Amino acid sequence: MAELLHRLGTFAARRAWAVVIAWIALLALAGGGFALGFKGLSSSFDIPGTASGEVIAELEDTLPEFSGASGTVVFAADDGEALTDAQREEIAALVATAGDLPDVSDVIDPFDAEQELADQRAEVESGRAQLDDARAQTDAGRQQLEAGRAQLTDAQAQLDAGRAQLEAGRAQAQAQGLPTAQLDAQLAQLDAQQAQLDAGLAELDAQQAQLEEGEATLAEQEAQLERGAELLSYADGIRVVSEDGATALVSVSFTEPRLELPESSKQAVMDHFTAEPIDGVEVSFSTDISQGVPEILGVGEAVGVAIAGIVLVVVLGSLLAASFPIVTALTGVAIGALATLSFSGVVQMASVTPILGVMLGLAVGIDYSLFILYRHRRQLLQGADVGESIGLANGTAGNAVVFAGTTVIVALLALNITGIPFLGLMGTAGAASVAIAVLIAVTLTPALLGLAGTRVLGRRARARAAAHADAPQESRARGRAVTPMSTLRAVVTAVVAVVALLVVAIPALSMRLGLPDGGSEAEDSPAYRAYTATEEAFGEGLNGPLLVTASLPAGLDEDAVQNAQLTVARELAAQEDVDAVAPVAIAEDSSLAVFQVVPAEGPNSVSTERLVRDLRELPPIDGDIVLGVAGQAAINIDISEGLADVLPLYLVVVVGLSFLIMVMVFRSLLVPLLATGGFVLSLFATYGAVTAVFQWGWLGALFGIHDPGPILSFLPVILVGILFGLAMDYQLFLATGMREAYVHGAPARLAVAQGFRAGRTVVIAAALIMISVFGGFITSESVIIKSMGFGLAFGVLLDAIVVRMLLVPAVTHLLGRSAWWLPRWLDRILPNVDVEGAALERRHPHHAAV
Repeated sequence: MAELLHRLGTFAARRAWAVVIAWIALLALAGGGFALGFKGLSSSFDIPGTASGEVIAELEDTLPEFSGASGTVVFAADDGEALTDAQREEIAALVATAGDLPDVSDVIDPFDAEQELADQRAEVESGRAQLDDARAQTDAGRQQLEAGRAQLTDAQAQLDAGRAQLEAGRAQAQAQGLPTAQLDAQLAQLDAQQAQLDAGLAELDAQQAQLEEGEATLAEQEAQLERGAELLSYADGIRVVSEDGATALVSVSFTEPRLELPESSKQAVMDHFTAEPIDGVEVSFSTDISQGVPEILGVGEAVGVAIAGIVLVVVLGSLLAASFPIVTALTGVAIGALATLSFSGVVQMASVTPILGVMLGLAVGIDYSLFILYRHRRQLLQGADVGESIGLANGTAGNAVVFAGTTVIVALLALNITGIPFLGLMGTAGAASVAIAVLIAVTLTPALLGLAGTRVLGRRARARAAAHADAPQESRARGRAVTPMSTLRAVVTAVVAVVALLVVAIPALSMRLGLPDGGSEAEDSPAYRAYTATEEAFGEGLNGPLLVTASLPAGLDEDAVQNAQLTVARELAAQEDVDAVAPVAIAEDSSLAVFQVVPAEGPNSVSTERLVRDLRELPPIDGDIVLGVAGQAAINIDISEGLADVLPLYLVVVVGLSFLIMVMVFRSLLVPLLATGGFVLSLFATYGAVTAVFQWGWLGALFGIHDPGPILSFLPVILVGILFGLAMDYQLFLATGMREAYVHGAPARLAVAQGFRAGRTVVIAAALIMISVFGGFITSESVIIKSMGFGLAFGVLLDAIVVRMLLVPAVTHLLGRSAWWLPRWLDRILPNVDVEGAALERRHPHHAAV
């Protein structure tokens, strides 16, 4: 590889313009691909196979109108007074015309909804009054029936008494032989009266049956009314117009699911509701609508690049030389970002995907070019020929760049083993950006160096180089004496470094994962204004309502369905930290009921997270009603849990990969073990710092954190992949120098000092550049980008300065010769990886730098 890169560097220096034009052509090609293939980015994230995803899939089949994305438009009076009739009319007019916007399925007028809810409550009270009247009439009818039955009973008694007297008289007349015709006629009259009496009793019985049937109907109506009233009572905490009338919420539903909703459709909603401002009313939008794609490059990023330029000028001593890493890095970033965005029409791409590529492309692009340029500059100062020095720098430092870049690429591609699509795509895009940075470093950098010639050095440096060229070879090889550190210093350094990293890592023990909500956005953003206005007017919970589904048994009639709804609502309302419950829909076949549940606190609170878990752990209600939980808060929890589950696996894979690669490179067991342990320490210390700043709020004002909350759910995984690769970069550029010195005969502890001295300047410069570039992203208004920039900058600071510059040299010094021990059987089977190109230097001894 070293020889191939030597030839490539020499060719690039000789055919410099051809190489430059080739990269310009690739840049133009990437630009053309972007113009044809860019279809927009998504501001949402998802993990397939989650519990909330299954609920949404069920809704798509049974109630598709609830499976699409949704958001809220918040109207708030500037003076805090109730919205006037004129303002309400203007809001209603905007709502009435919003239904024709692209991908919008429904827009709910808050004033109509509030009136409808008030009408329902009035209907309940009116129904109760009507039932009371009907029951009073029923009671009066029952009293009349009882009075009539009493009269008929008295008449029956009189009739029976008269019949007894007539029959006794007839019997006496017959005994005396007297005529009985008159008595028979009177008995016949009594029989007629008995028939009338029986008919009256039958009629009373019929009226009694009707009365009882009416009472049963009233009881059924009363029960139905009370069920409805109870359901309404559970929904008392759900409002769309605040109690003081100063704030109104307009709910917007979309036809497309959250992940498939184009940003243009969201923007159309915002444009519609802000096109004609309403005097005295502020309009804002929830994150579901307003959270768009953050800027890829801004002022902070430009400042970071400028600081990197200053570091380059200090290290390289020439403005022209300092410009080369910047130019090559920006070229690589442009090609990588445009090429990545070209595929946005083919795959669902999250907004942070190209931003991660830009971060890495800038940082490693500058560093990799610096490594080669620094080696070339050092060789020129030793009197080497320009052309041969470029080839040698490309074959030695460039070989290390290729190997270091490969470790970063492998670590990023390993994100695909997590099984999380958006994370795997981020890793792939980042790996592509790093690969482009490596290719540019070993081709475009030599070409620019060939065009610059000796002008890559300042005037004084060129004079020193000319003096070296005329000096004898032996005098070039002499340098300042290097002495190893003391054992006491090594012990103190190692102990202090480890203790410091462990102390910084302590906050990581309480790290919670989540996705940012509106409260985490910039204070002047529409999402933050909407979040705070909703919280102040309606409570925290309405910023993250849950969508709960209940699968009902088959074959239920209307009453049974309502009873089932009430049973579910009671169970939901009985849960801790639930403010309100409202049934919102039921499938046509009555197989699925949907409820809106408003938690007591916001979507990222501990109580809401606990509530989601408690609802999912509930046993089937009444033995056969199974609940499902969705909604933005539940989706965020599912994503966070899914990422937390894959983090240990990914960390084991990356750490294992780190160890195996370094065993092969350094032909040692303890040095790789030390490097891997140092990486793990710096990683968890980085987790601790991120937790302290973004979750605990320490120094929050300094970093623009006004509302601390959970850590970005995929940040820990991203940090593992990127910091691992960068840590291996610094380890390679330091430890390979130590190993080469040891292999060439230097005592083990002296070799540590020699290797450290040879690599410290370029590693410190590279780390400062990385910190500057990553730190520039901390100024982003997006909390996602801000946390990624902080985590990467702080992680590089800890790993490069504390671990690689302090801990690794100190422990390697203490290990002595045992640091380079390797079993003979393993030494025989391992391939010989010449990362620093020592064999190439031996083939070019006259021009090798010292």
